[in-house]
Amino acid sequence: MEFFCYHRDRPGSTALRMELNEEHQTYMDPYAARMIARGPTFDGDTLTGSVHILDLPDAAAARAFAFDEPCYQAGAYRDVLIRRWRNMLGRTMWEFPGGWTEDDGYLVLGLGAGPAADLDVPSGQDGLVAYGPLLSDDGTVWVGTAALVRTPDPDAARAVLAPGRYAGIEVHAWEFGGRR
Repeated sequence: MEFFCYHRDRPGSTALRMELNEEHQTYMDPYAARMIARGPTFDGDTLTGSVHILDLPDAAAARAFAFDEPCYQAGAYRDVLIRRWRNMLGRTMWEFPGGWTEDDGYLVLGLGAGPAADLDVPSGQDGLVAYGPLLSDDGTVWVGTAALVRTPDPDAARAVLAPGRYAGIEVHAWEFGGRR
């Protein structure tokens, strides 16, 4: 089962995140083969969160992954979004044709409202690094859509999702993460 985890930073926790970076990376190492995508989010130069999309046995394993993470345990994160997810691209970020980059990446979160939207991969989106629906724990109810995308700006990233179909759409600057 695939899961989307987004740890949102507690304001003022950047120094703690930096202090725990090696511990965080070491914690992630055993999950490397299960990772679909990962990386930090930013507001300017300030860390705002950490995305991990990975394949785990069940929802309990996803919660353990998210809440045992060293930065979470140390209080660096204010909250965690954990949702089942479906890998509509069928690849990992390391297989993205555009390759590893630290520029022009965005996390786009569409928070669901009403009928399911954007269940198909949008056409003409060569910059999609990861894309899929956010689902209930049992995988039967659509609750939104998450995408990692390379685009020239946040407005182009937002345009990956259908306007007017979500309660809200968040766009966060994002970089490829993990050990190089």
